[in-house]
Amino acid sequence: MADPPWLPPQNFLGLPPELCDPGTARSAVLPIPYEATTSYGTGTRRGPSAILEASAQVEFYDPELDAEPCRTGIHTYPALDLPAGDSRQALAMLRAVYGDLVREALRTGRFLVGLGGEHGLTYPLVAAWHEALGRGAGLHVLQLDAHADLRDEYQGNRFSHACVMRRVVEEGVPVVAAGVRSISVEERDVIRERSLTVVFGHELGARGWVDRVLRALGPQVYLSIDVDFFDPSLVPATGTPQPGGASWAQALELLRGVFAERRVVAADVVELAPVPGLHAPDFAVAKLVYKLIGYRWNLRT
Repeated sequence: MADPPWLPPQNFLGLPPELCDPGTARSAVLPIPYEATTSYGTGTRRGPSAILEASAQVEFYDPELDAEPCRTGIHTYPALDLPAGDSRQALAMLRAVYGDLVREALRTGRFLVGLGGEHGLTYPLVAAWHEALGRGAGLHVLQLDAHADLRDEYQGNRFSHACVMRRVVEEGVPVVAAGVRSISVEERDVIRERSLTVVFGHELGARGWVDRVLRALGPQVYLSIDVDFFDPSLVPATGTPQPGGASWAQALELLRGVFAERRVVAADVVELAPVPGLHAPDFAVAKLVYKLIGYRWNLRT
């Protein structure tokens, strides 16, 4: 896309130049401060900046992996300044820009992580991967979320954050969800009619729950994490928190399994709405992003 609307850059982890070189980095972070359809708490447009700021406090060394994942290189793109008033226009612009990044990632093998912003941004990202990989590639979306996001429309908008997985399913990409604990009858019916796999919040940690997710996934996975997947005791800084969410240990148990047994082509982490003076959620999400990158390059099959 000619002249994308980039904002001034920030650097994930505060890496030195040799570890964030766009020519050699095996991972890249794309901040997307898009917020147009939030329906309860607001502030997700500040999420990417808060994640990047908190990431400067994350240690490079990961004792679980006995590695410094950043040594593979992590480039941070400038943030995209998308229009907030017209969700269709903004998401079309995002798909065009992100499509260019996907083609580059396929050429170089780069792992892309989008930082939201509201969850509505996930649809064009998935659509870009689906188009680039082709319909026979077996792409599935793994959605970690407190909400099903399967409504046909919400507050008059079919591109609301509450409809994002409905649009993904209609794109022809199967969705597997975990952590859902807030759902409408309409969404329940979609799950049953389309035979979607959903591990509900009360099933997290039950015997075989991770295997159930893995069995439902195809060979290639796009990972979308709404931070309200976590219990609000861990990440309270989100617009629509729900009690009964995942613990840090449960989340990592699932992610280890997915990255070890599937090819995760890209990810997004969305819906952080920073609370001034409350740094713990920002740091937790920054560390989560670093975990994704570490798992991608240290647990590959």
